[in-house]
Amino acid sequence: MSLLATRGLTAFYGDFQALFGIDFELGAGEVAAVIGANGAGKSTFLQSIAGLNAAPRDAVRFDGETLGGEPAHRIARRGVSLVPEGRRLFPSLSVEENLRLGASTRRRGPWTLERVYALFPRLAERRALPATLLSGGEQQMAAIGRALLGNPRVLMCDEISLGLSPAVVKSIYAGLPQLAREGLSLIVVEQDIGTALSVADRVYCLQHGRVSLHGRPAELTREAIARAYFGLAA
Repeated sequence: MSLLATRGLTAFYGDFQALFGIDFELGAGEVAAVIGANGAGKSTFLQSIAGLNAAPRDAVRFDGETLGGEPAHRIARRGVSLVPEGRRLFPSLSVEENLRLGASTRRRGPWTLERVYALFPRLAERRALPATLLSGGEQQMAAIGRALLGNPRVLMCDEISLGLSPAVVKSIYAGLPQLAREGLSLIVVEQDIGTALSVADRVYCLQHGRVSLHGRPAELTREAIARAYFGLAA
């Protein structure tokens, strides 16, 4: 049974429809990559699951129960955390204060401040600094750490490689499989196809708000992915 699933998920911005009937599944301890070009609907998909965009009640299910239409804070307390695009740290707070905000869900679990510092030692060195003094990669680590301190069962990461050097991206992605081995399920939204495929158990490609391709990485050819990603004719 899937831990998280969407069925016929739609999303709107006023009169503009952004998602058209998205079917998606994520099992416990799996990593699902959601790929697609700019404007494909990837961020809207995550935001709809996280409660930041309105979703039909029965269109999102988590652990066998309906999740659609719940407010964002309740969804976080049920165990679904979002690492938003652009990190969105609070500039007036220190690194550690930003991290501690993640624990406001009061969920019990293995993630503590000390464990986040063990995962990202650079944050421990900069714990007292304002978040604005962190590098882009360090800010991304802080955003991930903040989400982990909510002790989620599902961690959703939106474009975590955006604007970062290849070396920093590699270091961040290196830790994701270990999180999955410990039972955490992940959804990774990514434009970089190679990076996404390197960690994924499942791949979904979105195009214009619709699923244009899905499957296991080993089952998908480069040609099929390119057609789904760019909308090329077969």
